[in-house]
Amino acid sequence: MTAAVVATTEAADGLVLETDRLLLRRLVTDDAAFILELVNDPDWLRYIGDKGVRNLDDARLYIQQGPMAMYERVGFGLFRVELKADGAPIGMCGLIKRDTLPDVDIGFAFLPQFRAHGYGREAARATLDYGRDVVALKRIIAITSPDNDASGRLLEAVGLRFERSFDISPDDRSVRLYGWTAEAASA
Repeated sequence: MTAAVVATTEAADGLVLETDRLLLRRLVTDDAAFILELVNDPDWLRYIGDKGVRNLDDARLYIQQGPMAMYERVGFGLFRVELKADGAPIGMCGLIKRDTLPDVDIGFAFLPQFRAHGYGREAARATLDYGRDVVALKRIIAITSPDNDASGRLLEAVGLRFERSFDISPDDRSVRLYGWTAEAASA
């Protein structure tokens, strides 16, 4: 598998990243059916939480107020991950700037039938490269639920290291924090 081909300028069709098997594009409201399925997957609900997306209108609103608003605000966000071979949406992966965290974090989620095929690692590696090379981030973090060992292994496989566990907010659950820094990567 070769490294990601990172687009320095976004294509008219929203294409941001390309890997051997995947295309990562900006989400648009036409992705509502896919998002409705993804955010209601039992593992999404368990590890990420219920976003209250119950129908296509909710999904369009989620896309507009989440990823699309973040593209406008900071120039990046969560991307639709699709198979290069047939354009089928399989998950999402991208960079998120949350008000509750000090650094930009990488996030990802994939439909069940596309897990354990290396797609998550491929998309996360490309996203990390994008954050480093295009967005020029010096530090990227990620958070996982304490019991989400698969995501932790994926993060470590692409170069993030476990740093600590903490409560993300006083009334919220505990999370595990992973981090990558440019200095550590070049050492």
